[in-house]
Amino acid sequence: MGDVAMTVPVVSALAQRYPNLRITVLSRPFARTFFDGLAPNVGFMAAYLQDEERGMKGLKALYRRLAAKQFTAIADLHDTLRSKYLRMRFNLGRRNVEHINKHKAGKRRLTRLHGKQLVQQPTSFENYADVFARLGYPIDLNEFEFHLPKLHDTSILPASLQKKPEGERWLGMAPFAAHKGKVYPIEQMEKIIQILGERHPNLRIFLFGGGKTEQQQLSRWALRYDHCECMPGLVEGLHQEIVLMSQLDAMVSMDSANMHLASLVGTPVISIWGATHPYAGFMGWRQKSEDIVQLDLDCRPCSVYGKKACQRKDYACLNGITPEMIIQKIERYMI
Repeated sequence: MGDVAMTVPVVSALAQRYPNLRITVLSRPFARTFFDGLAPNVGFMAAYLQDEERGMKGLKALYRRLAAKQFTAIADLHDTLRSKYLRMRFNLGRRNVEHINKHKAGKRRLTRLHGKQLVQQPTSFENYADVFARLGYPIDLNEFEFHLPKLHDTSILPASLQKKPEGERWLGMAPFAAHKGKVYPIEQMEKIIQILGERHPNLRIFLFGGGKTEQQQLSRWALRYDHCECMPGLVEGLHQEIVLMSQLDAMVSMDSANMHLASLVGTPVISIWGATHPYAGFMGWRQKSEDIVQLDLDCRPCSVYGKKACQRKDYACLNGITPEMIIQKIERYMI
């Protein structure tokens, strides 16, 4: 989801720069939330990869559905086995096709065990824009502001969330990620919740997380601390979650999709980085470097996506971050 969210500002800039260009975004059905209403010249097609378009037979059917649209240019922003097959078919049809350069060599130098090169890699946003430039549609991302009004429309929220009470501060917390190398210790995160509640009686914390185990943990916190509310059950669906994010004073997130969702609505994100590093190019859209929480260790970063097991066996990159380091970043937005 994070990868898809990062395409949104770039597609928006493309649509603004070339208003006569008809753009169709192909993605899984959940992504419709991001692209419906993005611009008059942007449409969306859902790929049902878990259902009728599953497997090779399904991919062939998907290609036929795409080919019927008679696109003049194809931008592969994902570069996976499925998208490689589709672009191969379009190449055989002599269409104008380009795909993302993920700069894997630079990322290997960034994450290797010895002789790391701590050099900022091109961001995902720059990589996406480069694909469009090679298709003949260059864009300067600095020239455009991204704004999707429907993601700020609080009228779709439950009545109690449509307007923040005067003097109250709202903080989002997304303490989970797909891989252990990106998850701040749960016990330490709970200390942050406890300390913030004691220091800021006007603070309301919204807890974000989707998996069954995650929801169980969030529910325990919501029961234990009066200033916490568990998002599952409070709002319905991705659209409402993002709209609520637009009302937050700040968001605390790992290097995960929630960082990018909050970024889409301009909410400041205090991002916590362990095995991964912003230099890999996955920082949230227009987020500030001073809101990053990370440690300078010789072994970091050891992974682009956080999948690798810790070489030291102690996850010092996360365990060494104190609750107070994170709280200091949060409190700048609680005044």
